Amino acid sequence: MARTFWLETLGCPKNQVDSDKLAGAMQRDGLEPADAPDLADLVVVNTCAFVEEARQESIDTVLALSRERAAHAQVVVTGCLAERYGDELADALPEVDLVAGFGVDVVPAPRSAPVPVTISAGPASAGRRPRSTPVPSFDLLELPRPAATAPWAYLKVAEGCDRACGFCAIPSFRGKQRSRSIPDLLAEVDALDAREIVLVAQDLASYGRDQGRGRRDLVPLVEAVAARVDWVRLLYLYPSELTAGLVDAVLATGVPYFDLSLQHVSGPLLRRMRRWGDGDRFLGRIGAIRRDEPGAVFRSNFIVGYPGETEGDHDQLLAFVEAAQLDWCGFFRFSREPGTHADGLDGQVPDGLVAERLAELCERQDAITAARRDELIGSEVRVLVDHPGTARSYREAPEIDGVVSVPDELAPGTFADLVVVDALGPDLVAEIPDRRAAGVGAAAGEAGGAA
Repeated sequence: MARTFWLETLGCPKNQVDSDKLAGAMQRDGLEPADAPDLADLVVVNTCAFVEEARQESIDTVLALSRERAAHAQVVVTGCLAERYGDELADALPEVDLVAGFGVDVVPAPRSAPVPVTISAGPASAGRRPRSTPVPSFDLLELPRPAATAPWAYLKVAEGCDRACGFCAIPSFRGKQRSRSIPDLLAEVDALDAREIVLVAQDLASYGRDQGRGRRDLVPLVEAVAARVDWVRLLYLYPSELTAGLVDAVLATGVPYFDLSLQHVSGPLLRRMRRWGDGDRFLGRIGAIRRDEPGAVFRSNFIVGYPGETEGDHDQLLAFVEAAQLDWCGFFRFSREPGTHADGLDGQVPDGLVAERLAELCERQDAITAARRDELIGSEVRVLVDHPGTARSYREAPEIDGVVSVPDELAPGTFADLVVVDALGPDLVAEIPDRRAAGVGAAAGEAGGAA
């Protein structure tokens, strides 16, 4: 009987791509997916280490799965937490059989005796490859990928990041940017066989720059992918890289969805973050896009409580949120990351004040999102059905934004033209136009007969 595996994924969409490739590699090696973690011979946890909350969630998940596993099963920790804290993590989690960083085989030999697999993840060990060595043949970025199991799929176009944002530790464990070639990416698109492709990377708009081709490489990639699938969506665009050419390419796909990594709007605070821009520039760019395409949708994220954030900075962010009327927005508490520029900054904001600012921002944005969704009632929308009863229009990114509730008989993987009949906070309810008209007519007939 073949060995079985369970793969648990935490963190961002880029981690999901890594997990898809790991799952494909394990299946090609003869392992089969298990129906539940406690039925698996091998339990793999692909972790996130971006901020403290994510690290704690990863550790809690590893411990929970270690308790639930079968007596003979092995637990392996991989992903960002393993890469960033190899030896420390191995020492702190004796329950784990292997800590494997990027580019390391996550499948230890089966246990033949009650002797634990040695955990070794130091810089010179098999658990983690030294930074100075070339990328190994077992490269997650270049591993083949199984076909998508949903009507959409993420496509990871690059690994790593060349920026030095003050709050971010990603370059320290993901390394410099490494872009994949367009032919390789298009081959993966064909293999995925999905209706929608979502392009992701740590710094998506810088795709190709590390290969000496400059900043314009993302446009031909978007165009080439759009020629193969119905929808193309871009996530994580650095605002200074949102050129007119890239905007035109996005609008030409028919998915006018812009996910802009803004982080704040106070110019001085952004300089302290080692970031570009300010609120006026951001509003100007958003306004210009909306003039070209009134139906354009915008998402962004902001850090609250970055060292040195003043009440004036917070007021600027509140005013921006009101003026920008973003469709989707996330607010995150600043997390001190060891080794980053911000770790040593003065002006730490008290936790209680951060909580107050978060609550105020979230309340305001929730009202804006709900109002923008209410405005869609009565409009026609084209949706892609993800699951029976659940779909999305171009306005909703998968797994991130709200959804559209649709009639159960619409088949997953198909498109449908519907009418929005209700809005429930971030979510919409849509019906088949003919059915809605028939229901209104029937209701009127019943009322007339009763009269």
